Amino acid sequence: MKVDTQRRIVASMLGVGYHRVWIDPERVEDVQSAITRGDLKALVKDGVIRIRPIKGTSRARVGKRRRGPGSVKGSFKSRIDEGQMWVARIRALRRELKILREKRMITRSTYRELYRLAKGGVFRSVRELRSYIYSHGLARRLPI
Repeated sequence: MKVDTQRRIVASMLGVGYHRVWIDPERVEDVQSAITRGDLKALVKDGVIRIRPIKGTSRARVGKRRRGPGSVKGSFKSRIDEGQMWVARIRALRRELKILREKRMITRSTYRELYRLAKGGVFRSVRELRSYIYSHGLARRLPI
């Protein structure tokens, strides 16, 4: 009940590996009697011969294995580009300032002043910006 040749032919026809070819155990005799590629194509069409799905390798454990402090090589600034960090920070600050101005929580002149301070690198985060606004009494009204 060897069907090695048929399995190899189907694998080459369908462009898959030898071990991914599944043959229905109930219809092995039909597969044995199939000699030509045309016969085998008909059996594939009938569902007697199928292709098994690819077995993927799970990458879930890789992240866990490689994230301890001993794996970290280089300082924070060497791993993340300072320019990209600046762009992300300044965009967040400007977005927050724009929202505060549109909600009329700060005046236009305060907005300009804070905008320039942000450009000068005074604030490290949006949280620090909000803290500065409330500690210096620059807010027209408190957020609801």
